Amino acid sequence: MKKIFKWALCAACVMGMVACNNQKTEVKSDKEEALERAMAPYVNNTVIATYSHMADEGINLRKHCDDILTSVEGEQDYTEAMQKAGEAWRAMRKYWEQSEAFLYGPAAAHNIDPHIDSWPLDFNAMNALLNDPARMAAIEEEGGTYVGDKLGYALKGFHAAEFLLFESVEQGGRAIGTGKPHATNLTHAEAVYLHGIVEDLLQQAILLEYCWAGSVSETKMAILEEGGVDVFEDNYGKQMINAGKAGSIYVSFQDAAEEIIAGAADIASEVADLKMGNPYTAVDPDYLESPYSCTSTIDFADNIRSIQHAYCGAQAGDYAISNYVYREDAELDAKVRKAIEEAITAIEAIEDFEHNPTDAKVGAAIEKVKAIEEVLKNEVLALLAK
Repeated sequence: MKKIFKWALCAACVMGMVACNNQKTEVKSDKEEALERAMAPYVNNTVIATYSHMADEGINLRKHCDDILTSVEGEQDYTEAMQKAGEAWRAMRKYWEQSEAFLYGPAAAHNIDPHIDSWPLDFNAMNALLNDPARMAAIEEEGGTYVGDKLGYALKGFHAAEFLLFESVEQGGRAIGTGKPHATNLTHAEAVYLHGIVEDLLQQAILLEYCWAGSVSETKMAILEEGGVDVFEDNYGKQMINAGKAGSIYVSFQDAAEEIIAGAADIASEVADLKMGNPYTAVDPDYLESPYSCTSTIDFADNIRSIQHAYCGAQAGDYAISNYVYREDAELDAKVRKAIEEAITAIEAIEDFEHNPTDAKVGAAIEKVKAIEEVLKNEVLALLAK
């Protein structure tokens, strides 16, 4: 962005006449002004709001896992707590999936994405952990701090919690999810482990909010401090809103807009080629997004909604990159919007993805998602570059 300076007026009265020395720097382009309008709504209403809601649901999830652990220790029934924890996991997960169009920035720079969303799980390592008294005692003592610092990605995050929260059955040597809450027969070690996983998951969610917003509520800050979490003074949202100014990593608002669109295209590619593509083509039948909660297609649709929010805005009335594209090429804007809607519809038409990932409806949905990737990469980015 090029800074705009108002006309500088130097008044000097000479014999009753005003002599003005006007000085002017180069003015911001119309394109930069338009893209600048999209940044604050994107940062505040899409990115920070999504991460804030995710952290809020994480606090709720931790509460229910507190109840589960207390009940296990007291040998009390925790059916209701398990049900509520599963619902909270799904709610937190929804916001995470709706954030995946902006996995650039802190999520990538600080490895938060693999930290909380790696799969498949390492069951051999998990069993060894649960049967290791010393390590389980450390988890019970240190909670999320131990889980976050000492365990590998395949032993923590959303999917480790998912496995412990939702029922699965052994079938053909594989754990197949039912989508139902786990039966109330967790061992004490499993309840301790679940609690530690969720504490760490919550800390990482708050860290994402902090990195984009530059601050969080006192309650959330206390959670980071109690967990000994190192915070990063990225203030990524401020850098994007202040593109072109000193201290920003973005040289212009076009630069920032291109990263937003590239992030959206990247998640479209991942959904089509990996998340759906690997199981559909049998390249990796175990590469299932949420196999125990059976919410994979919900995840996929929410990934596409993350693209929708990034391109169109998350709240009604938000000025977004879509507004600029519409102004320059209304047909292209309509094409992008249609591709997004058609992909969501096709994904939601898939039935029982976890148990039948090679169904023809999966292939049809893959094609619709790839259409989003292609139009964003080949046409929207090209328009922004003009």
